[in-house]
Amino acid sequence: MVQWAKENAASSGLADAPIRWLVDDCRKFVEREIRRGNKYDGIIMDPPSYGRGSKNEVWKIEDDIFPFIQLCEEILADDALFFLVNSYTTGLQPAVLNYMISTALLKNHPGEVTADEIGLPVTESGLVLPCGASGRWVRK
Repeated sequence: MVQWAKENAASSGLADAPIRWLVDDCRKFVEREIRRGNKYDGIIMDPPSYGRGSKNEVWKIEDDIFPFIQLCEEILADDALFFLVNSYTTGLQPAVLNYMISTALLKNHPGEVTADEIGLPVTESGLVLPCGASGRWVRK
């Protein structure tokens, strides 16, 4: 995935941009960044619905996404620009993402939270096949 992301960055004219590519356990990475006092201007996450870590840790989006969003808020800079959560878990509704992001971020980061359904257009019918949700916070 990182190689694919690097190719996408290069095709977007960002090959020499100061992008930090990570292959790590996200929760452990964020906990280290909190200890180090590092802050970020923006966070983009696309968590899996389910997964297992190297030591058999279990990630279930319905149990773990909100605590993870709260954890990530701690590394969001005071003057951060954006926070984005993308999920292809069909059971995670946009309203729920909106509530989680609003609850975790708005106290310390005034801004606007929006959430939308992700869908694939069906050419024959013109309808949209729902396949997940996306939520974002942007600074005012």
